[in-house]
Amino acid sequence: MKISGLVITYNEEKNIGKCIDALFRICDEVIVIDSLSVDNTVKIAEEKGAKVIPQKFLGDGPQRIHGLQYCKNDWILNLDADEILAEDAEKFILSGKHENQDFDVYTFRLYNYLGGKKINFAGWYPDKTARFFNKKTASPSNERVHQKVCESNKTHLNVHINHYAWENFDQFIAKKNLYTTWHSQQLYDQGKRVNAFKPVLNGTVSFIRCYFFKKGFLNGLDGITFSMIQAFFSYMKYAKLLKLQKSNK
Repeated sequence: MKISGLVITYNEEKNIGKCIDALFRICDEVIVIDSLSVDNTVKIAEEKGAKVIPQKFLGDGPQRIHGLQYCKNDWILNLDADEILAEDAEKFILSGKHENQDFDVYTFRLYNYLGGKKINFAGWYPDKTARFFNKKTASPSNERVHQKVCESNKTHLNVHINHYAWENFDQFIAKKNLYTTWHSQQLYDQGKRVNAFKPVLNGTVSFIRCYFFKKGFLNGLDGITFSMIQAFFSYMKYAKLLKLQKSNK
């Protein structure tokens, strides 16, 4: 298959081997853009046959864009190190159907896992993500966090990526906290400004959406827990933005 696997990494020694093995079932090359890892990520990636390019972290979108120049094929399967295609997505790509259609981006559904438990409730599923695209007409956007894929003609498939994102709640909270810091800075740099009510309003709306409209209440304690988590980090994103506004006056 003329497909390039592209992965960005930083200290992913626990995940990168499995990710590369899975990519080589579909791709004829795997490119790893590594943000100067201090663990065994690079060693494992090279042993698995990937080409590793060191690059200080530029941000989520810019790091992926940087990697495109090293990919020899037009079709790019751009996964994170903790993501592996589910069987249905793998079958679609191996079928080659994408080569006979006019779409340049395919979005898949994401199954998020915390400590091996699938989170498919309270707004966490279906979590759509664009990971398969043709670099001739599509490319990751330039956002530092929550980058999208800019395209001319995309379609959504009911196939899946398994996202083994967090081993435990401590890791989960730490990562989400870091993302809110990046996202608030990105919003500030884009000129977004909010008032003191915005964090509370967004946090409240997020909880209502996840717990009631996304039926988190049907999942007992887990439902309320993950609804509250979504609400808290929605609150924190705008609280941090508000703090940036005040500190930069």
